[in-house]
Amino acid sequence: MNEVVFWLHGRRVAQAVALACVVACGSGGNADSAKNSREKDNMSVAKGAGSPTAVDSSAGSIRTPVVLFFGTSLTAGLGLDPEQAFPSLIEKKARAEGVPVKVVNAGLSGETTAGAVRRIDWVLRAPADLVVIEGGANDALRGLPPEDARANLEQLIAAVRAKQPQAKIALVQMEAPPNFGVSYTRSFHAIYPEVAKKENVTLLPFLLGGVAGIPRLNQPDGIHPNVTGEQIVADNVWKALKPIVAKLDRGSKSG
Repeated sequence: MNEVVFWLHGRRVAQAVALACVVACGSGGNADSAKNSREKDNMSVAKGAGSPTAVDSSAGSIRTPVVLFFGTSLTAGLGLDPEQAFPSLIEKKARAEGVPVKVVNAGLSGETTAGAVRRIDWVLRAPADLVVIEGGANDALRGLPPEDARANLEQLIAAVRAKQPQAKIALVQMEAPPNFGVSYTRSFHAIYPEVAKKENVTLLPFLLGGVAGIPRLNQPDGIHPNVTGEQIVADNVWKALKPIVAKLDRGSKSG
């Protein structure tokens, strides 16, 4: 639970939470405008990736798998250029290490897990080989019931399996700030390993591990990583994702 303390701690907790709700939860707290122009900007194949179903001709009919990152402003890379967000950085790492993927960044600022449930079917219209779910940060900032977040995460996984039964699924561990008390932070933390075990999906480490609470690695809001922080996030996520990515079907065909 040290990561929780690192995220928002000490005398600045209340101030940081209030600021986070303005920045991360969106204007007026409305997190459910799923198909507006903001999402169109966020949800895109990373620059240079081309069509998600395209075949890499240079590799001799080797198909490049699609990795869909579905999440909040932390996935979208709020305050950064799209290429600086960790999903795009992971695409570069995968290519450099010989297991190229095409990344789709479907992060939406301010979204709760309830909003994510309402949006997921629309996002899954395009095929994906691996879906990485990052959700719950805005639930925690608002102090929403952990059990509701648990149910919503399970619905997200069910939606992926219904729409994209061939896709692998990974769930990102998120944490709650300590201002709602120890009981809340423990309950919130626990839903992720419990959901991952119940649904038999891969649990990835806390998204902001080694970054949260360190001023030099975050933007002025104290919540969203800066360029340097995003590099660390990308390193951590890629380390956990690489074994999954390496096993994705690349559809090698002869003739």
